Amino acid sequence: MHMRLSRRILVSGGAGFIGSHLCDKLLAEGHEVLCVDNYFTGWRRNIEHLVGTPRFEVMRHDVTFPLYVEVDDIYNLACPASPVHYQHDPVQTLKTSVHGAINMLGLAKRTRAKIFQASTSEVYGDPTVHPQPESYWGHVNPLGIRACYDEGKRAAETLFFDYHRQHKVRIKVARIFNTYGPRMHPNDGRVVSNFIVQALSGNDITIYGDGSQTRSFCYVTDLLDGFGRLMASGDEFIGPVNLGNPVEFSIRQLAELVIEMTDSTSKIVARPLPADDPRQRQPDIALARSALGWEPKVALADGLKETISYFRKLLAS
Repeated sequence: MHMRLSRRILVSGGAGFIGSHLCDKLLAEGHEVLCVDNYFTGWRRNIEHLVGTPRFEVMRHDVTFPLYVEVDDIYNLACPASPVHYQHDPVQTLKTSVHGAINMLGLAKRTRAKIFQASTSEVYGDPTVHPQPESYWGHVNPLGIRACYDEGKRAAETLFFDYHRQHKVRIKVARIFNTYGPRMHPNDGRVVSNFIVQALSGNDITIYGDGSQTRSFCYVTDLLDGFGRLMASGDEFIGPVNLGNPVEFSIRQLAELVIEMTDSTSKIVARPLPADDPRQRQPDIALARSALGWEPKVALADGLKETISYFRKLLAS
């Protein structure tokens, strides 16, 4: 029975923060995992513990080029996901979203694999509707410095739905909101990793604007539970579906909580707000609750405890 249920699963972006945790989860469930990454933002140390493990294979590959393998399922996570990384090479970011989607969808079409697209809350841009339901079309600046990621992911969703309608490819599309946890890159510019590294190093904690802008933070294990439920759902449910924590915190509140939990002497300093930075971001997860029976369970303080512990060890190594 175990062998019949085991699947060969490709995870593009498998050496990244979320991708490496997904590889762990799929292996623990008894599947074969092919981890594909070009290490542009992925980190070898995230998967070092899996190298040599039975049923795990890692391949260095850029998804903007076709890939010819045999798989049962595909998780398409490959794309820089933090502003620092995706604005470093915006053309490559857009190529990764669009060409990467085309190549992974082509692979799914050929192998008849089910394919999961890691989309993002960034498709909503700087939203004018709160919280954001999946029916909201978004408010994106197509010429802004974030557009390479926002519009790239929007185009990828279009490709997924067109491949589904035209070629009957089995798709699942999740819109991921701010996620945090161990294995975040210390230099990725995301607010949780930034604050923790700054606090542990005794440096000033940098907020942008007055810190009143809000985000909703989902711990990585909760997100992966949503991934699993979405992939296990019937073929008729394709998404898009929001996966994120609906509990809102201001950026200043997060900074104060990190200082408290790290016993840091860091001070909070303000910098000008970057262009097109969303003022508010909060998922409406009614669809995930009703269709998948999913909602996050890990409180922010509990998730931060694990994340801080990871960064303490990382900075000490």
